[in-house]
Amino acid sequence: MGRVAVLLALVASANAFTAPGLVTRGASARLARPAARASQRVAPLLMSTPAKERTVRAPIFDEVCEQTGITLSRYMMEVSRANPDMRDLESLISGIQQACKTIANLVDRATITGMVGYEGGGGSVNVQGEEQKKLDVITNDVLKRALKFTGKVGVIASEEEDNPVFNSDAYMVPGGEGKYQDVLADIGTKYVTVFDPLDGSSNVDANIPTGTIFGVYEEAESMENCLVDGGTVDQSCIFNTLQPGSSLVASGYCLYSSSCMFVFTVGNGVNGFTYDRSIGEFVLTHPNIKVPNRGKIYSFNEANRWNWDKPLQEYITALQLGEGETKSQYSSRYIGSMVGDVHRTLLYGGIFGYPADKKNTDGKLRLLYEAAPMALLMEQSGGMALTGKTRILDLKPQKVHQRVPFLAGSADDVLEMKSFYDACEDPELIKRCLARLEASA
Repeated sequence: MGRVAVLLALVASANAFTAPGLVTRGASARLARPAARASQRVAPLLMSTPAKERTVRAPIFDEVCEQTGITLSRYMMEVSRANPDMRDLESLISGIQQACKTIANLVDRATITGMVGYEGGGGSVNVQGEEQKKLDVITNDVLKRALKFTGKVGVIASEEEDNPVFNSDAYMVPGGEGKYQDVLADIGTKYVTVFDPLDGSSNVDANIPTGTIFGVYEEAESMENCLVDGGTVDQSCIFNTLQPGSSLVASGYCLYSSSCMFVFTVGNGVNGFTYDRSIGEFVLTHPNIKVPNRGKIYSFNEANRWNWDKPLQEYITALQLGEGETKSQYSSRYIGSMVGDVHRTLLYGGIFGYPADKKNTDGKLRLLYEAAPMALLMEQSGGMALTGKTRILDLKPQKVHQRVPFLAGSADDVLEMKSFYDACEDPELIKRCLARLEASA
């Protein structure tokens, strides 16, 4: 009874919530932070055109089952009751969670079933030039099918697909003859879903945490006549896919580790659900996650340290020597799986980064289906996510697999990092930052 009461109190405390990344923005309205302190320390964030305001009402749970707690299915039912315009999203999240359960089982049994190693024994390469693991291919197919079967997804973009994949079934009359709908009926909202099916897949063979990252956008325009034929992608597919992170209506990840966790937001804060295999459901265990304002951990691949931007080198050195704003030394923790590193940062605070370096001047993480969805989670939990100087959610992708630097975590830590970039007068670094912003205008 005590556990249920605590969950009820924490979830109910959210009430109506306006997404930090989607409120009307100005020079002093990037996040709910002390304006005076922020303005003294750092320059304003570089931003592009503001997204429209969107308010999502948090669900209220008057009663909870003692045996199951609040399941993800129940949570989304209540979200759709509180926000009738999000009913179609309930079906979509149901499809994603079902895919995650399947992937969790595949990862658990990978060594037993022989699903380790490279696809085809090696040599299978995705559009990024990365050699594919067996599970990369299988999990990509699992997610595509799960999303297709919901009937709510018009276009799918994945790390493992060269181009966006159009789902014509989402526009067909149920029980019809396979033609596009031409009757006066509302078949609901259609979404664009982007994902990395198995982030950190190179770690599977060593039993290191992996995860699925996803983001959901509404159609910018109808995709009924969108065509993908012989590798040629219709412009309406591209237009709907390449949206800034500020237009996301939902994002999250599923972590496959000592336990399987589904952490996501629909614009009313971040909630975490743990997979209870005994009942086959994700159960709310981490309601209303808030990243601490300041942490004690930095998480970077320091093998690349001397190739980073000079401001970042100086910032990390300050943390190591205890010469930063807190005057205390930070600890280093790095898993090498984005989902695992972001999950720890959400819970414990600090800063995680996959920055630009001399070899990869735009970083390595993909903006559309890795950086933007994780940036929304960070902001929804009270943190921040930047490329160094620019807010990631403001960047409009110019191509499906565009890469960006990613620096995110506790608001105070990220702002301290940004102050080093603001003080830098390197013309090449400034040029790169402005180029990303101008391309998003």
